[in-house]
Amino acid sequence: MHQHATLARKDRRLPLEGVIQRPNGMWFIVGTVCFGAFMAALDASIISIALPKLEQAFHTTMNRIEWVSLIYLLALAGCIVAFGRLSDLLGRRPMYTLGFGVFIVGSALCGASWSLASLLVFRVVQGIGASLLQANSVSIITAAADAERRGQAIGFQALAQGLGLSLGPLVGGVLTHIASWRLIFYINVPVGILGTLSALLFLPRDRREGARSHFDLVGALVLAFLLIVTMYVLKEGFRPESRPVLTAILLAVAVLAAASFVAIERRADSPLVPINYLREPIVWLGNLTSILSFSVMYAVTLVVPYWFVHIEGLSSAKAGLLLTALPVGMALCTPFAGRLADRWSKLKVSAVGMALAAIGSGCLFTFTRITPAFLAGLFLVGCGVGTFTPANNARVMNATPAAHLGVAGGILNMSRTLGMGVGVTTGGVSVELFSAAFGPHGEALAYRCSFLVAAALALIAFALTFVRQKSSQTTT
Repeated sequence: MHQHATLARKDRRLPLEGVIQRPNGMWFIVGTVCFGAFMAALDASIISIALPKLEQAFHTTMNRIEWVSLIYLLALAGCIVAFGRLSDLLGRRPMYTLGFGVFIVGSALCGASWSLASLLVFRVVQGIGASLLQANSVSIITAAADAERRGQAIGFQALAQGLGLSLGPLVGGVLTHIASWRLIFYINVPVGILGTLSALLFLPRDRREGARSHFDLVGALVLAFLLIVTMYVLKEGFRPESRPVLTAILLAVAVLAAASFVAIERRADSPLVPINYLREPIVWLGNLTSILSFSVMYAVTLVVPYWFVHIEGLSSAKAGLLLTALPVGMALCTPFAGRLADRWSKLKVSAVGMALAAIGSGCLFTFTRITPAFLAGLFLVGCGVGTFTPANNARVMNATPAAHLGVAGGILNMSRTLGMGVGVTTGGVSVELFSAAFGPHGEALAYRCSFLVAAALALIAFALTFVRQKSSQTTT
């Protein structure tokens, strides 16, 4: 009987379990997570340069084509906290591996889309897959790496995300220029297959926290509904042709959904989000400024390709190459900002980051042509967000009790993704409003003024860093 049990345990071993149990075996796990981080980041940035092409391919408007980017981010943000909780209950390895599979299927379907409606549906599938990956990435690395190498391991994941964000505009521009917009989705398939194989071979099995019945399904559905309604109001409620009565009704629905979510979480035996934790000033203000910082980045990222293609007449390949200045700035500054925040002051580093983003966005407004100084402005925006993010996240996590670290990471990921969606919405709406105000000959000025809106968002985040300082002096 004992021999049978031993054989059964051996049969359940991973194919390369001996490899990951070696002293440096954790790097195989980290590499697997980096596949997912790179793929999700690449897909978030690769689409921006292709939006003008998609607008032409589907014979639609900028307002409608923005949903190709926005609906992906909505699916990601709406599911990420729930999937993080589900992974505690069902195991991170199966959920992470499932994420690769869902993302591959969604990517292949997006590439085969025959209409804008079908593309939007398949982008939701992609977003769900990306959410499964992002909800588990940090926790898998944290469990695999020892304390001495954990920061280094998380740094590699940040590098993979930075590479994905940096290469996205360039890869997207080249593919759409030499071949077809469909390739920007098909390219995820081989990368995803490699990631799936790596997950099956290397990711360790983890303990499950409890049964399915402990999952707060109602809270998860209400949170997703709240995010969708809020984003729809921001996207459609403030356009020149919007209907004020409908906007007011939807705002009331959003407020009601928020109140319902709080009430549900307070009564839940195993809440999706601990409400008392969110009351901490460092926590809720940290997440709010995270939303604002990524709003700045993605407002600029949405508008600049249209500027390059429609105003400057550049090809998609050249526009993608020039846009790379922004994510390169972010990728270069992120690791150094993390070290600086540990040695200096997390709050001051956060403030410097948003000041750089505001200056960079303001610089973009001052130029009427693409010059090295214009590209320096893009680079500064990326540097600002890259400087702000690690310092801000460290402040939030340092203020988080050990029991809530998983939830805190999920909420920060949701805030980042929500900020991307808000940025896409803000960039599109501001261009439309300024275009309506300036008339048919003011298109270039409308694009430039949208950069001022991004600068204003960065200044608000800058101011809020000092509000956080007054709210709590425990973490600087």
